[in-house]
Amino acid sequence: MTRILAIESSCDETACAMVEDGKTILSNIVSSQINTHTLYGGVVPEVASRIHVENISAVIEEAVRESGYSVSDADAIAYTLGPGLIGSLHVGVLAAKTLAFAFHKPLVPVHHIAGHIYANAFVSELCFPLLALVVSGGHTQLIWMKEDNCFEEIGTTVDDAIGEAYDKVARVLDLGYPGGPAIDKLAKQGKKNSDYVLPRPKTANPYDFSFSGLKTAVLQLNDRLKRKGKEVSKEDLAWCFQETALNLLVDKTMLAAKEYQPKMLVLAGGVAANSRLRELIIERAEELKGIKTVIPPLKYCTDNAAMIGAAGYAAYCHGEFGTMSDAADPGLEMPGES
Repeated sequence: MTRILAIESSCDETACAMVEDGKTILSNIVSSQINTHTLYGGVVPEVASRIHVENISAVIEEAVRESGYSVSDADAIAYTLGPGLIGSLHVGVLAAKTLAFAFHKPLVPVHHIAGHIYANAFVSELCFPLLALVVSGGHTQLIWMKEDNCFEEIGTTVDDAIGEAYDKVARVLDLGYPGGPAIDKLAKQGKKNSDYVLPRPKTANPYDFSFSGLKTAVLQLNDRLKRKGKEVSKEDLAWCFQETALNLLVDKTMLAAKEYQPKMLVLAGGVAANSRLRELIIERAEELKGIKTVIPPLKYCTDNAAMIGAAGYAAYCHGEFGTMSDAADPGLEMPGES
């Protein structure tokens, strides 16, 4: 058995987990800051890093205690190297280095997005080649994995990530922060309306995404309706935005799946918790003959340390270790093909 003690602190969740063989969760503790940042209408980096400092020791202690093991029983310390907020990442990196030094354990730096992809290992054994649709507040990507721990970005957003677009549209509709859950809930009460039509953004690369123009179109439509003296149906506008954005995601994912023919298609990232996106993926998966589709449980969609433990296990098995000189990298790119 290989046990990985993992730390995640890339944004506003302080998390630590103990994972065995990349698929068995022995503990998974997450301390969220969502209530604090809701007051500001978004994550405040300086506040986030300060709260990480306050919480990191207690979170690690609880994760180790709940696992039934000690830090000495871990084979390695995995941690999120990036991308993310520099101050937040720095707290996790220092905590991991401290544990590695004190207990003489190897370090395993992990890319945050790799963690989201490997969260699916808690649902099913990952089969390669694999295609992952990664959707979150900071990322919208199609990742191709020919084999374990091997990543190739075949599509990305050319402007806003979809989660960012959700937050901006939520502000237009006065729904507060975070915008994703609020729009998802409101859209269930909406319907197709001939007064609400939004453009479908186009990109040069058929697998790339664009949401900035869509977000702007929502703002312009909202203002135009008000100028005409029409009452704006927030429910119908939320429905229109969500259907346009999510169908764009799913259409491009299906296109890539049919061309690349993976053995498995997985959904990953915070926006993977969106109920309508999960419905669409399941509905459209029927088009993909012979391709298994996996959607992670809601608790593994948002940031957590168990997913870092799963990705860390894969990196550990491939001998990808870090050093004490590695620094937090807020712009860390996906590792290239191995």
